[in-house]
Amino acid sequence: MRMGTNINLFKLCSNLSVVGYLMILLFGAIVALTYYAVVLITWGPLLFRSPFVLSSFFLALSILTLFHILLILLTWSYFMVVLNDPGSVPHDWRPHQSNSQVRFDLEPTPSPVYCSRCQNAKPPRCHHCSICQRCVLKMDHHCIWVVNCVGARNYKYFLLFLLYTFLETTLDCLALVPSFIRFFGGAKNHSMSPGGFAVIFLASILNLAFALSLLCFVVMHISLLLSNTTSVEVHEKKKGVRWRYDLGRKKNFEQVFGTKKALWLFPLFSKEDLDNIPALRGIEFPTRSDVDV
Repeated sequence: MRMGTNINLFKLCSNLSVVGYLMILLFGAIVALTYYAVVLITWGPLLFRSPFVLSSFFLALSILTLFHILLILLTWSYFMVVLNDPGSVPHDWRPHQSNSQVRFDLEPTPSPVYCSRCQNAKPPRCHHCSICQRCVLKMDHHCIWVVNCVGARNYKYFLLFLLYTFLETTLDCLALVPSFIRFFGGAKNHSMSPGGFAVIFLASILNLAFALSLLCFVVMHISLLLSNTTSVEVHEKKKGVRWRYDLGRKKNFEQVFGTKKALWLFPLFSKEDLDNIPALRGIEFPTRSDVDV
């Protein structure tokens, strides 16, 4: 009897989305472990153990304040990436030729790309995600850590999540160094139990690993941001030819973060930016006037 050997790779990729929910739990577990190591074991007790030693008190207060600020910002950004749709193609979408003739700053699309899987036309910079089983506007990649695609409408949140997580993990590594010094230095007055040290050791290893790996991702995405390129489009850019969406670093930055400086460090957009910057909606994108489309 012959057994079928055909494997539906797209169905297999779709099933991988289940792993993403485990990643959310893993994210929560790492945050809880780090919080216990930094706040409850290392620096929190210094606020009460030596209240009259001002140097230790203010150092602990400063570290804990910065720790909680970064933790709030990274958690906020994380759930904004998880909960916000990156942008889907409207049903039966077609390019508006009249708009491309009137608005010369937007890319004309006389012959839109067609997606055979979605049975729909695709706007520029749109790509089909095999895991989400749909076309995503200005798709950058599918991130298993956030159980979501990263695209036009949540890319800023993803970048802030990367940045704040890198800063938080770096701070955690530095904040846990004194515990190692006291433990291995043979200090007679250290009250750390072997179990407490095990928690600190595990938290240090995890945060160091994340900090080093995130540094690479932060540098890569800053480069992509300043050139107005997505991870998918890196393979589409032609060598020696100016990228048609590269409007200059300032405008490239504003295409993702908006023009309101007060909101740049928060996973938020002003209504004015959402109304006036088409790229944030993911359908139309301004292009360079000196590059053929």
